[in-house]
Amino acid sequence: MTANLTVFIIAKNEENNIRKCILSVKELTSEVIVVDSESSDRTVQIAKEAGAEVYIRPFDHFSGQKSFAFGKVRTPWALNLDADETLTPQLCEEIRRVLPNTPYAGFLLHRQNYFLGKHMKHSGLNKEYILRLVRTDTARYDDKLVHEGLHVKGPVGRLNSPFLHHSYNSIESYFAKFNEYTTLSARQMYANGRHFHVLAVLARLPLEFFRRYILKLGLLDGMRGFLWATFSAYSVLVKYMKLWALQQQNK
Repeated sequence: MTANLTVFIIAKNEENNIRKCILSVKELTSEVIVVDSESSDRTVQIAKEAGAEVYIRPFDHFSGQKSFAFGKVRTPWALNLDADETLTPQLCEEIRRVLPNTPYAGFLLHRQNYFLGKHMKHSGLNKEYILRLVRTDTARYDDKLVHEGLHVKGPVGRLNSPFLHHSYNSIESYFAKFNEYTTLSARQMYANGRHFHVLAVLARLPLEFFRRYILKLGLLDGMRGFLWATFSAYSVLVKYMKLWALQQQNK
């Protein structure tokens, strides 16, 4: 077990995932922080039963929630997981091995993505390396509303063993989060001064599908690859429609 590491998680209505997430890190550390966005299910109760230190905070945006959770960390190292992610035993062992004498300020971790219950080996989801393990005195979050970034001052290494992302076990769960993500994306684009142009949107829809399904070999992921490419293109349309609505409201 690593005494100098805390795992922090943000969650909302994750009663089906949060226990598995917390238990996956128990061989690595006993320090787990969960920031809950006022869940209406048993997320808070389950997280406490699993041994996490739980805080409840109204959701503003992903960067705000993760920055708040990160601010509660009291150890030299911090590892961020989403509630639908789990560490593998191999990654736990690799982290235990490298942390004591590392010259790095952070590590990129390899995320294996699952969609509708199956590992996505293509579709642009197969080579994700994300900065998740950081030395706390060198790290900070940016202020993006969605797809928030964690940054460190100093050299960054890469670990080989994967962690698992069981996103969207059903189409219903995909669209349950779809509205929130597209709204935050539209707000971020508006804040960045982006403008809505019909021709640009019409061009991006087939390009996004082509990129995911053909260039990123989504066709090799079968029907799941087709659905992922289609949903990705549709999300482009919806977030730009929401950007247009924001611009109309603020004329």
